[in-house]
This record gives sequence, structure tokens and C-alpha cells, in this order.
Amino acid sequence: MSAHATAVGHAAQPQGGVGVYTQKVGMWVFLVSEVMFFTALIGSYIILRWGTGAPWPDPRTVLAIPITALNTFILICSSVSMVKAYAAATRDDQAGLKKWLLLTVLGGATFVSVQAFEYHHLVEKGFLPSSGVFGSAFYTMTGFHGFHVTCGVISMIWVTIRAFRGKYAGGNYRGVETIGLYWHFVDLVWIILFTIVYLI
Repeated sequence: MSAHATAVGHAAQPQGGVGVYTQKVGMWVFLVSEVMFFTALIGSYIILRWGTGAPWPDPRTVLAIPITALNTFILICSSVSMVKAYAAATRDDQAGLKKWLLLTVLGGATFVSVQAFEYHHLVEKGFLPSSGVFGSAFYTMTGFHGFHVTCGVISMIWVTIRAFRGKYAGGNYRGVETIGLYWHFVDLVWIILFTIVYLI
């Protein structure tokens, strides 16, 4: 693709009022709403645990922290591979873009699978959403986050399919950047959840 064609392609895509393309603005608006949602969940958990004075089980005796720590590392690695995918897209490195997107999908799918295994293990031990306030809070927060990661994996698969079809060639990497913003958000939220729920 020529430089002229690339420039025309970019010019044809609508820009927001602040000089940012509309998909990116839309993702930022969506993420702001998600920040408020998870802030409410985390704030409720903090109040329930430390603000009511009610007895609270030790997470180390209930949760599978070593497995979840490994899962956290996998999710962080997937965020790194997403950065690599975006960098490859900006260089129009199509082979690198496909490789790093596939690794990101693999990391996200592995995270969801390990979380499902963790849930199965906890349920077998008798730790259920009905096991008390801690059980309800744990499954609500981690469940909603797992749902967000699942949605991210599905979206990432679609972006990867488009990458294999050459849709992000010639400097058209906006779709990669947009899904990358979402992916980094769910990674950051999980680090906060893991710290508060599992480690403290």
C-alpha cells in the first residue's frame, strides 16, 4: 500500500473532537464506566471486611493462592504480548502482529481455564457463594472479572482473525490499539483484586 493510500485511509476514518479517533474515545468512555463498576465492588468488599468488624476467614486457608499467583503471572505476560502486538502493528510487522496476538489469546484463555479449575476445586472443598459474606464477595468480584476476561478473549480472537486476513496492514492498527486498552484494563483490575482478596 502506498503512503498516499494509507493517508487517505486514515483520513477517511472519523476523528473525535479532541483529535482522537472515535473507537478509542468510545473505549475510554466504556473503561471509565468499568472503573466505577469495579471501584464499587472493591469498595464494598473493603467495607464488608474491615468496616463491619465481622469475623473474616483467612484467605490463605481457603483460597488456592499458589495456583492463582501463577495465573496472575500468565495474565501479566499476556499484557506484555499485547504490547508487543501493538508495537508490531505500528511497524506494519504482520508476522509479529499475528504471533503476539495468538500468544495474547492463549494467555487469556489459559487464565480463564485456570480460574474455572480454581472454582471447581473450591466448590469441591465446600466453599460456595452461599458460604457467607466472604464467599459471596469472592465469587461476585472474581466472577465478574472472569466474565470481562472471557469477553476480552473472544474480542481478541476476532481481532486475530482480522489480522490473519490482513485488515491491519498498511498502518491501520486502530483495532489492535483499541482492544489493547481493554486488555490492559482487565489485567490491572486483576492485579488489584488478587492483592486485596488473596494476599491481604
